[in-house]
Amino acid sequence: MTLHRIAAFAPIALLAACGPAQNTRISHIPPPPVRVEAGLDRVLGKDLRALISLFGTPNQDIREEPARKLQYASGVCVLDAYLYPPGPGREPLVTHVDARLPSGEDIDRASCIAALVRRKEAR
Repeated sequence: MTLHRIAAFAPIALLAACGPAQNTRISHIPPPPVRVEAGLDRVLGKDLRALISLFGTPNQDIREEPARKLQYASGVCVLDAYLYPPGPGREPLVTHVDARLPSGEDIDRASCIAALVRRKEAR
């Protein structure tokens, strides 16, 4: 073989060497756990009964299938808890919460949860 023919096949040989190795195992690495802000763990992932136990009867209960929004309000803040079923036929759980001051400005969600819990305990 001439040097030109060898040079012509060199890129093909290099690409073939880059192919997948035989008997290679790919291990499944689970995703890191979801971190929940301190204080939000009292609400996120909870069902309707847990919210009523924690805060009492909601000020508003809005249903728009498949979602449900419970709103709790006090002189300190307003908390909206959004519940969605994790699967068909399963009980809805809180997947997201929003919090705001009565004026509409944002407030820390965990602080609002703590204020609403104190409100119920004061009753």
